[in-house]
Amino acid sequence: MAKPHEKLAESLETLHALQARGRIAIRSQDLSRTDRERLLRSGFLLEIIKGWYVPSRPDETQGESTAWYASFWEFCADYLESLKGVDWSLSPEQSIALHAENWTVPKQLLVRSIKSRNNVTSLPHGTSLLDIKAKLPAPGEQAKKQSLRLFSLPAALVACSADTFRQSPSDMRVALSMIRDASEVLGLLLSGGHSAIAGRLVGAFRNIGRPIIADDIFAAMRSAGYDVRETDPFEAQSLTQLSPRETSPSVNRIRLMWESMRETVIEHFPVSPGPVKNAECYLQQIEEVYVTDAYHSLSIEGYRVSPELIERVRQGSWNPDINESDQQHRDALAARGYWQAFQAVKQGIQKVLKSGAAGEVADNDHSAWYRELFAPSVEAGICKPSDLAGYRNGPVFIRRSKHVPLSHEAVRDAMPAFFDLLKGEADAAVRVVLGHFIFVYIHPYMDGNGRMGRFLMNAMLASGGYPWTVIPVEKRADYLSALEAASVDGDIAPFAKFLGQCVGSEVKPVKVK
Repeated sequence: MAKPHEKLAESLETLHALQARGRIAIRSQDLSRTDRERLLRSGFLLEIIKGWYVPSRPDETQGESTAWYASFWEFCADYLESLKGVDWSLSPEQSIALHAENWTVPKQLLVRSIKSRNNVTSLPHGTSLLDIKAKLPAPGEQAKKQSLRLFSLPAALVACSADTFRQSPSDMRVALSMIRDASEVLGLLLSGGHSAIAGRLVGAFRNIGRPIIADDIFAAMRSAGYDVRETDPFEAQSLTQLSPRETSPSVNRIRLMWESMRETVIEHFPVSPGPVKNAECYLQQIEEVYVTDAYHSLSIEGYRVSPELIERVRQGSWNPDINESDQQHRDALAARGYWQAFQAVKQGIQKVLKSGAAGEVADNDHSAWYRELFAPSVEAGICKPSDLAGYRNGPVFIRRSKHVPLSHEAVRDAMPAFFDLLKGEADAAVRVVLGHFIFVYIHPYMDGNGRMGRFLMNAMLASGGYPWTVIPVEKRADYLSALEAASVDGDIAPFAKFLGQCVGSEVKPVKVK
């Protein structure tokens, strides 16, 4: 007779077979009742709505949102395809967001369908589907992205409401920057006789620094007999000129975010004290805060490390004990990696204090910081050597966050652009706040992004003469909430205020018993 763990393994094999076929939204009939109940009971399956499930992890706490947010888009695609076949499309506004690589989970996903009954389907964690009866894009005006049915980008720009330019200016500017030639939208404007929309797009293209496209649309519509009146639908002029040669929407998004957020950061973050006058003294102060910093930074990430373990690692008297539990062993390896990375970051700060080129040092050295952070785990066989080779090669999700980090393909474009912004930024406060925020927004690694973001923050703090700053684990909820506001709502003020308060306050030193 099979033992309970053997039965669970059989059910997991069935679930794995479904996932291998690309199934994220799992229906009741996809699993036997026995398998379904066993997987639900063990935490490997999460019910979304009656009869529909997604895979989950048993180590997630009750009511946690991670499994849902991580599977939101795939679930919606599978669910809608199952119910409606090809008779559906996301709204023009949501289509624009996804074309612009904004995968933030919306509170309500607006879906168009010819046969809809205008109903709302409630989903977990305050999200929902609003299914409305509306016209679908013509066959030539449709697009698919990760199995989601969308308006093509030109069709979405023509069909979206004027309010979208004010409500989602970054998405709209990124989307407009992806249009290479007026001909992409002119056919739709002319065939539909959309003179008012044409005037709006003329003003929008001029706003982002694309006067040739604007002039071509205006002239073509006028020559066809339409009375076009140019209007700028944005509330403010774009401060960032987006290069027509840039093909990555993620790069343009990061540049727009940086420019739109920097003045808010300057307003809410303490003014730089000025260059460090005594580099030796500054570096000594960093060394003295190591135990406290390591304890809080590792604790924020969920590692259970004691000051005693941290001190043993620093003194070189730590040895992995084969009798330690798996979790204790991982905690010890994380502490060792943090010490090695801390030393590498301190060397980087020494270069920053000497050269003043904080962005260049971070660009050149951050990969070495990352390698040191995870080298002990590689030596112990927990991580593969290839994990240290560079940026991630797959998707990653942030626990309890609606923000979906950039695709791994986009990371390759975004990171050089990020460091260019860091190098070109004259204000130290902006380098500190946006250096940390944009790094974790991109999330270039599979793991360790938070620790790397805080290391980067402290390197930028040194460039402005600020002291090394510890983010206390007691303020973890405030810290993550401020990051969420910036990532999901585009509001950097809470994060700038939070970091500014941390810089101006002392964290009680952690004592080694």
